Amino acid sequence: MTSENLLTDNPELYEARFPDTERLAGRWAEDCLRRHGAGHRVLDLGCGTGRDAAHLHGAGRTVVGADLSAAMLAHARTQHPGPDYVQADLRDFDLRQGPFDAVVCLDSALLYCHTNAELDGFLASCRRGLTPGGLLVAEMRNGAFFLGRTELLDAPAVNDFTWRGTAYTSTTTLYIDRAAQLLRRTRIWTTDDGSPPHEQRSAWRLLFPQELRHALAAHGFEVLDLHDGPGPRTDPAWHEGAGPGESADGDRLHLVARLTRHD
Repeated sequence: MTSENLLTDNPELYEARFPDTERLAGRWAEDCLRRHGAGHRVLDLGCGTGRDAAHLHGAGRTVVGADLSAAMLAHARTQHPGPDYVQADLRDFDLRQGPFDAVVCLDSALLYCHTNAELDGFLASCRRGLTPGGLLVAEMRNGAFFLGRTELLDAPAVNDFTWRGTAYTSTTTLYIDRAAQLLRRTRIWTTDDGSPPHEQRSAWRLLFPQELRHALAAHGFEVLDLHDGPGPRTDPAWHEGAGPGESADGDRLHLVARLTRHD
């Protein structure tokens, strides 16, 4: 069995597995930016294949997309042109293209900050990169959802899809590493073309709403919205005209925070 990040190394396969034809994530982010009066310069951190960055660019914003994966960035430059794409680590960055009026961090990218030091590095980098009054818009898994709930942990999730004539099956197992406060994921990929199975291992930090508020306040951010939906990955999904919710109980967490202290 080989061990590699099959999706990160194959951006076209990633988009086939996780299609977003309606650009829900980008539209939700643009709605947040517009609703809170953000300026036009936006940094999309953890931009992946560039779909959301390109949508924000198409909405009239000047966008920089940043990601750690060279393969994702190469795909973004050719398939989703418009933004300026750069390689950067969201846990510690200082981009010459700044300052920015907003930082957007979608699809749990923020949760790759596994330790308190990495989370502080992310927030300190955002503070350096934002203009006074700039926004942080993020969408991620909600750590509080796993307090007393096990439905995402009880059994592996199996998904099938076909790409370029090959049938792919992914079997995903999640478990909680309580000491590290991480949601760990093991995903096994099999195909019908005779290739050996691929195993991927990854993890997300489980952040709780009050913990996140405390970390943001320590770095000079005021929370404007913090809720479980609707959002681009909730059921039902966000739609045009939908406002932020008032609870933080579901499996996704949506954040808008403003930088009020810039030092």
